[in-house]
Amino acid sequence: MAKLEVDAEPGEVGFDAERLQRVGAHFRRYVDDGKLAGWTIAVARRGRVALLEHHGLADVEAQRPVTDDTLWRIYSMTKPITSVAALMLYERGAFELTDPVSRFIPEFADVRVYAAGSAANPSTVPAVEPVRIWHLLTHTAGLTYGWHHAHAVDEVYRSKGFEFGAPRGMDLEAACATWAGLPLLFQPGSEWNYSVATDVLGRVVEVASGKPFDAFLADEVFAPLGMDDTAFWVGPDDLERLAALYVLNPAGGLLRNAAMGDAATREPTFLSGGGGLVSTAADYHRFTQMLARGGELDGARLLGPHTVAYMTRNHLPGGADLDTFGRPLHAESAFRGVGFGLGVSVVTDAAAGKAVTHDGEFAWGGLASTAFYVDPVAEVTAMFFTQLMPSSAYPIRPQLRSLVNQALVG
Repeated sequence: MAKLEVDAEPGEVGFDAERLQRVGAHFRRYVDDGKLAGWTIAVARRGRVALLEHHGLADVEAQRPVTDDTLWRIYSMTKPITSVAALMLYERGAFELTDPVSRFIPEFADVRVYAAGSAANPSTVPAVEPVRIWHLLTHTAGLTYGWHHAHAVDEVYRSKGFEFGAPRGMDLEAACATWAGLPLLFQPGSEWNYSVATDVLGRVVEVASGKPFDAFLADEVFAPLGMDDTAFWVGPDDLERLAALYVLNPAGGLLRNAAMGDAATREPTFLSGGGGLVSTAADYHRFTQMLARGGELDGARLLGPHTVAYMTRNHLPGGADLDTFGRPLHAESAFRGVGFGLGVSVVTDAAAGKAVTHDGEFAWGGLASTAFYVDPVAEVTAMFFTQLMPSSAYPIRPQLRSLVNQALVG
């Protein structure tokens, strides 16, 4: 089991100790005011942890506190892990980033693109170019999510049972085949839209590696990094460690979402590379440190440093940001001055984004308000874990970043 503990005094790594205490003080108010059940925060610089704090409850009903080994549904923080897995195969020559997805999932050979009409009767046109691997990595494939509720194609997804996850009993192979038969939102490569693309990428990993997706992650990513607590579900022996999942109560406070939360307690048929993993702060810290160190941690190298540098640069055409190239979505993170790499957001113009950070910072978060970022310029990594849906409920991510950065003095 990975361990996470403070191993540096703040001043040793360039933080003002008193200012760093503002991070926990600020987020403790979220718990004290009933906005969050509980959380874990970890901040490191140059690989050394200067702040590790827990506050509140992992399970309000059971009065169980957040602890070092609390298990969190990381939802879309699964995406960078899946992207790393795919890039590991790219490094081994399994595919080119420009390869058509149909090489691995034949159903993607004849995709069509929404042109007009309702969800019940959409008109479509042929795709002018294939959906390619890099489209999946950058969310420019034209795929979508049913839960966006922003377009007729989103409604088509919901009508097929795809809102959060896949219909009960459907596996990843069948889900990808179904998505390939639905209209794309736009021509591949022409726009950015957050989507099931990373789930499709997980299927590419399966086919290209010849191993089930969960087995590939366990053998090639989690075992080398010592991420022993990261998996697609929580077994009976570890249920007491799993945090409860909450949503905002319109009348105030929190409501437990057992319907979605309990999905993590059953072995899934659908292995979601876009949102299926459960992890601990200690495990995910090891993943962020691997990225911060250019693909290697404690002698285990998953990616070459040039690949990590390539992954964490902006890949949107023409150097565009998400504000100009992306579909407008309700999000807690600003799109202005932020591009997208291969599985992570990338700050391209901090001044445009009106956030005190550095160009080159890369990040992502999850549906239940979890978040991480890596700032290569400041040599800082930060993580926040809680279990509140939706992630746009509060500005946790920008506040975390500004509070950490104001404590940096050296």
